[in-house]
Amino acid sequence: MPRMESGHRERPTSRISQAYPDRVEVRGRDLAGDLMGRLSFTEYFHLLLTGQEPSEDQRVFLDLVLVAIAEHGMMPTNIAARMTLAGDPGSLQGAVAAGILGCGPVLLGTAEECARLLEAAQAEVASGAAPSAVALEMTRATRASGSRLPGFGHPVHKPLDPRAKRILELAGERGVAGPHIELARAFRRSAAEVWGKPLTMNVSMLIAAVMLDLGFPAAAVKAVPILARTAGLLGHLAEERERPIGFLLAAAAEETVEYEADARA
Repeated sequence: MPRMESGHRERPTSRISQAYPDRVEVRGRDLAGDLMGRLSFTEYFHLLLTGQEPSEDQRVFLDLVLVAIAEHGMMPTNIAARMTLAGDPGSLQGAVAAGILGCGPVLLGTAEECARLLEAAQAEVASGAAPSAVALEMTRATRASGSRLPGFGHPVHKPLDPRAKRILELAGERGVAGPHIELARAFRRSAAEVWGKPLTMNVSMLIAAVMLDLGFPAAAVKAVPILARTAGLLGHLAEERERPIGFLLAAAAEETVEYEADARA
């Protein structure tokens, strides 16, 4: 940590917010006097996350991807949250936490991995390589390593992920499709060539691509699905309180999974 000339350590700082007796300041703005009533929650989230208010396109597409990823049925994360609330009806926050803890790349998508892939590919393109050649080389390397190509494949949506298709359509209509969306398309072509069959380009790849094209930092990409899925969890938990199924889900699991005595006992 840097030291001041007097020998005292500099105080650590935060640029998020501070509460005073007569006001709350957030990112240098007066919460009650400026932000409340002027910004939507999507715009406010962008401000909190990046320190800047969004452009119109950033607002539109941040809103779009939050809607796209918030809910996807009776996922294990939603089941875990419902069962937690069933076990402790007074702990809404605990049930939300139980669901969020399971929001890794398997269940919430690989948007962060896609962002890293696209950034690495774009660095190669910026040095003079063709997008199609870069995508093909990286796809071949991924297949050779035995890994899965992030952003491709889906257990339900085949041959197209309707959410990804819609993001592509709107990015084209609003003229925001840039080099990262071009690379996403190149990866779709290379995946079909390397795997010998078309692979579904899922919503995670398009979330990463459109956000990078709109200037979002790659580090912010994973925050968006987490916020979105929190909204979905709260919807499930509101329904759980009105029409409880948490114990039914637990009973179904017990009926499905058979006990087998451990031979080592």
